[in-house]
Amino acid sequence: MKSAAAVVLIITSFVAALIVNLPAHAQTYSVLYTFQGGTDGAGPRASLIRDAKGNLYGTTWAGDVLNDGVVFKLGPTRREKVLHSFDSADGAQPWAALVRDSAGNLYGTTYNGGVSGYGLVFKVDTKGNETRLYNFTGGADGANPRAALVRDSAGNLYGTTFFGGASNAGTVFKLDTTGTETVLYSFKNGADGGYPWSGLVRDLAGNFYGTAVSGGASNLGVVFKLNKTGKETVLHSFAGGADGTFPASGNLLRDSAGNLYGTTPSGGGPGFGVVYKVDKTGAETVLYTFTGQADGGHPIAGLVRDPAGNLYGTTDFSSNSGYGGVFELSPGGQLAVLYDFSGKADGGPTYPTLLRDSAGNLYGTTYTSNPGQGVVFKLTP
Repeated sequence: MKSAAAVVLIITSFVAALIVNLPAHAQTYSVLYTFQGGTDGAGPRASLIRDAKGNLYGTTWAGDVLNDGVVFKLGPTRREKVLHSFDSADGAQPWAALVRDSAGNLYGTTYNGGVSGYGLVFKVDTKGNETRLYNFTGGADGANPRAALVRDSAGNLYGTTFFGGASNAGTVFKLDTTGTETVLYSFKNGADGGYPWSGLVRDLAGNFYGTAVSGGASNLGVVFKLNKTGKETVLHSFAGGADGTFPASGNLLRDSAGNLYGTTPSGGGPGFGVVYKVDKTGAETVLYTFTGQADGGHPIAGLVRDPAGNLYGTTDFSSNSGYGGVFELSPGGQLAVLYDFSGKADGGPTYPTLLRDSAGNLYGTTYTSNPGQGVVFKLTP
């Protein structure tokens, strides 16, 4: 089986920047903020969340004095406020989106840092005070969480770790309000999957759904379900052909009928990835296969869906510029490129899943820009 390092290398190879050839062309795209790489942060890799007043919240992978990243708030006036700067001991390199409770507290994870250096779960209150809720030890409890948390009505937090667990192939964990961690499942990197790069989706019955980038029948990743008792069911094992390979960082999207939607950065015939749907029986349907031509390719992020059933996502490669783009996929399978990143002041490429507001505007981040160290952007389709 492929090692964890090999899996990471395969995935990250899809996000290497290429030479810029053409400028951006969309007229509805605007840069809300450009990171400078100093105390304001640098290289955002996480999705954004938005409050009722229109404020955006997110994290940067790097930046500030120790280059360990920040938690930031961006107001409607495009003024950024750093809520917390990480110093390694209290976490480092946050990759995941934040979760916000009704009191305005923010919850998240860092991939590195903490007491043992394997990452932690944190809380940042409205005054910017950080509380370390749990430090991963790198053993059976898990290591290196890189995906967003899920919070239930009782305040329990659920998530995944990329490493650690009984086989060092990642875990699904629960963290209660007292700070007690419970491992709900340890991946074996066998038929059950391994190395969950993405987070979880939870249904009303308390079942969780997610993806792992390795393992499965062909060792090319799986879509899984985990019930309340910790029993895992593999809904789909990627075979490496038309169905895609290595489901990557974006969380699954689940509709009211229980169908799951996601992307793979590779596979699908030409090798540029697919958009797929898995129904409740585990049957997979490929909704779109990227060609690497005008449609781009290598979608790593998850998807968002509007009331009409259109799906929105991003690619990390585009034939026009090489820096990826934003796309819309209709229920009938027709793909439209809404924006191509140039890699210049508009940024590119982008890791995280887009955020969509009630008016249909899309928000996201790019981890590079020139000048700058990444941007927060808004796109009106």
